[in-house]
Amino acid sequence: MKDLVVVLALVLVAALGSARGEPRRVWDQAPPGSRPHSVTITEFGAVGDGKTINTVPFQNAVFYVRSFADKGGAQLYVPKGRWLTGSFNLTSHLTLYLEKGAVIIGAKESSRWPIVEPLPSYGQGQDLPGPRHQSLINGYNLTDVIITGNNGIIDGQGSVWWEWLLSHELNHSRPHLVEFLYSEEIVISNLTFLNSPAWSIHPVYSSNVKVHNVTIETLLDAPLTDGIVPDSCSNVFIEDCTISVSHEAISLKSGWDKYGIGFGRPTSDIHIRSVDLLSSSGAALAFGSEMSGGISNIHVDHLRIHESYKAISFKTSRGRGGYIEEVVISNVQMHDVYIGIEFTGNSSSHPDSTFDPSELPVISQITMKNMVGTNISVAGVLSGIDTAPFTAICLSNLNFSMVDSVLSSYWSCSNVSGYSELVFPEPCAELRDPSSSASICFSLSSYSAVAIA
Repeated sequence: MKDLVVVLALVLVAALGSARGEPRRVWDQAPPGSRPHSVTITEFGAVGDGKTINTVPFQNAVFYVRSFADKGGAQLYVPKGRWLTGSFNLTSHLTLYLEKGAVIIGAKESSRWPIVEPLPSYGQGQDLPGPRHQSLINGYNLTDVIITGNNGIIDGQGSVWWEWLLSHELNHSRPHLVEFLYSEEIVISNLTFLNSPAWSIHPVYSSNVKVHNVTIETLLDAPLTDGIVPDSCSNVFIEDCTISVSHEAISLKSGWDKYGIGFGRPTSDIHIRSVDLLSSSGAALAFGSEMSGGISNIHVDHLRIHESYKAISFKTSRGRGGYIEEVVISNVQMHDVYIGIEFTGNSSSHPDSTFDPSELPVISQITMKNMVGTNISVAGVLSGIDTAPFTAICLSNLNFSMVDSVLSSYWSCSNVSGYSELVFPEPCAELRDPSSSASICFSLSSYSAVAIA
């Protein structure tokens, strides 16, 4: 009966929104590439020889198509070729379309990636104190932007940035490939992203974002390269993607220590479905560790995780504040994974020494169900904070085939509590308390099934 009420409520909300004439999300409207106006990057002097710098043609093309914003917007068409460029900005009501064989290539000279202020929820760059390099393709305070194509490619040529990081030659934090700030109604689809200097797709302080049918790859020894990073965002949909990176394939964040606490913008209402993930040195799916604005109402379904150091990781620390709660992860296949599930309260990097260790995070109401793993070395390592234990961790129908079948313990737990059923190998005693959280597990799990149907 409760589920029926929820379904009826959702239907009623949708009907009322339609009746009031509220705008639909951009991916519910006209298909990509169907703008009433279109221009080609070559009309602005661009040369796709892989040698000519095309930053100015991209900038001029975007400036030109602004005039169509009140006429349904415009498409900027990028034909087959190798289009070398520095950083450039997009505009609202724009479709950036990369034809098959089109490759947008990030210039190797750091001077072609301008310096911008750090994000207010971080207080500094990710790699170094102070400002950071602007990403290759940027959106700021935009509405209705589509980046799509016929499997075109965006290549950040990140190897030079990785070398600078490892040799301590960076002057400012590395850029990402695509970043949207304070934007809404964003679609990124049908493209391949290669060799990002840092993160590939980074929506931050944004809402109504869909990333669909993209491939993301970096070298597996590239340092600290992430795939998709929703950061202080709401209503994000990630579907049908393949991601192979060194650090974290998908990572949910919401700010760093006092900066994230003060900014106070959570990550919420995130839907991740049907993705193939590989993370050679980090976690395929990560929460945090920068989560000071809070993370909640996350629904993850149908993951394939393989050849990864960790499958699913929840990371935080003293001084973070914030919360991670109301998370449901279901229908996961793991293969060749070292650690299946990780919770840690000791991910202790901080932007500066002014963090307040009394700001303790809350980790609660995490449900993981219907998981199968083969060639798993460690089923789970769960380590909370002694004065702020992690609670209501719920495990149901997990079956891991372990690499070493003679070990007596595949789980390690401290400062955590929760409930489990039908879990093999049998988890820690801390996760086998039927009175601690069974009702929360089942009610949250039922809501998830309705919400993402």
